[in-house]
Amino acid sequence: MAESAKKVAQQTEDRLEKVAENIRERFEQVTEGKFTNKIKEGRFADQVDHGIDHGRAEVKRRQQGGST
Repeated sequence: MAESAKKVAQQTEDRLEKVAENIRERFEQVTEGKFTNKIKEGRFADQVDHGIDHGRAEVKRRQQGGST
């Protein structure tokens, strides 16, 4: 009886290890570079940094002789 209990415990431990491995793999797939992927896909490309645009406009006015 002690042998069968050890066998059941070992099988349970093996199953739990497989479950934990599957969970880790799925978690990595879900979280894998989400933000990086969004940048690569150009999802933020349409967002304009208005501070840079404002600075460029100031420089252009200065070059054209306008006041700042």
